[in-house]
Amino acid sequence: MTSSIVEAGLAAGTVVASDEYRISRADLVRYAGASHDFNPLHWSPRVAAAAGLPGVIAHGTLLLGLVTRLLTGWLGDPERLDELTFRFVRPVVVPDDDVTVALSARVAERQPDGRVALTVVGSVEGAGTVGRGRAIVRPPD
Repeated sequence: MTSSIVEAGLAAGTVVASDEYRISRADLVRYAGASHDFNPLHWSPRVAAAAGLPGVIAHGTLLLGLVTRLLTGWLGDPERLDELTFRFVRPVVVPDDDVTVALSARVAERQPDGRVALTVVGSVEGAGTVGRGRAIVRPPD
């Protein structure tokens, strides 16, 4: 099983998925409506400043949704995603003119049962890493 994973290009360190996602304030409003999370930290610059934040921030669950979108896009089937943990290092500030979040997933290790552990990293230009996670997946055939 291990050799087929390596042959499929899944050696440790291989980037299996990466993409960039633009997030706007309008996206935050739409997400707030869909998720029923109307916390003003996600839409009010005044409230965000009062909380000590540098600006309006993206919902963590919105970002986690983008991570899931990245992984399932590569996997082709959401049922191949067995585990996902993600820790936010810093908030993603969304200025008036949008922000781009770059996500990438890299093979961390092959597991004896044929699954693959991935390291997932989210970053924003100028802010560096905003989140890091680990996923356990059953790779596509």
